[in-house]
Amino acid sequence: MTKFVVVVLPDEASAYEASRALKALHAEGALTVYSMAILAKSKAGAVSIREHVEGGPLGLAVGSLIGGLVGLLGGPVGALAGIVGGALIGSMSDLVDLGLDADFVKDVSTHLLAGKTAVVAEVDEAWDTPIDVRMQALGGIVMRSWRADFEDEQLVKQIAHEETDFEKLKIAYGRAKDDAKTTLKTSIDHAKTSLDKVGTRVGARFNGLNDEMAAKIAVLEKQATIARTHAKDQIDERLALLRADYKTRETKLKKAWDLTKSALAA
Repeated sequence: MTKFVVVVLPDEASAYEASRALKALHAEGALTVYSMAILAKSKAGAVSIREHVEGGPLGLAVGSLIGGLVGLLGGPVGALAGIVGGALIGSMSDLVDLGLDADFVKDVSTHLLAGKTAVVAEVDEAWDTPIDVRMQALGGIVMRSWRADFEDEQLVKQIAHEETDFEKLKIAYGRAKDDAKTTLKTSIDHAKTSLDKVGTRVGARFNGLNDEMAAKIAVLEKQATIARTHAKDQIDERLALLRADYKTRETKLKKAWDLTKSALAA
């Protein structure tokens, strides 16, 4: 499982130095950087993107994180006041899918004051020390949060509920008298449409997951060719863990997707 790292720095110059330091750690094999971007907060309090995240499957997670942070931290005055006790408002709901909670966003908002910048990255690190040492030398404050793809679990649960409701309605329709069939038929049509929509989301998620895994494997394999000899074993371990994690998620999503197709075909 990867982590999101947000490093708040005194100014833009130190943010670009921090970005170069993370790239150097990646080249050494001390950690793997999958995606990275730089944010800045103006003296007026507006949050903007100084260095955009790269496109493609590797940039989707950090892009979602950036969008959520900009929407909340650079949004209407008082927006953060709505995040109380885990209650979610606005784009915070998008961040929840990545496993981020209100406390993490509050920590970032506390440190990302007017005039400061932040480097935001998705990384795979065996221990915190390499990043902490480099960033603290630049005056950086490091915050971390594990990336957890709750959207997978939510989709799998939603498919199960939708499929159960759909099947119950079909059974009720088969037992109903003629005067009740019209109402039940309308309900079945709605349930079928709803199940089909969720199934489409699961299919897209399944395909996106495979694209992301292939892109991350490519990053690790390339990293292994340039990393120091002693780091290659660590990179191989990251590769093995990555494949195992994605295989587990892939299996769950495929099962849900197959369940949807089977229910709709019956």
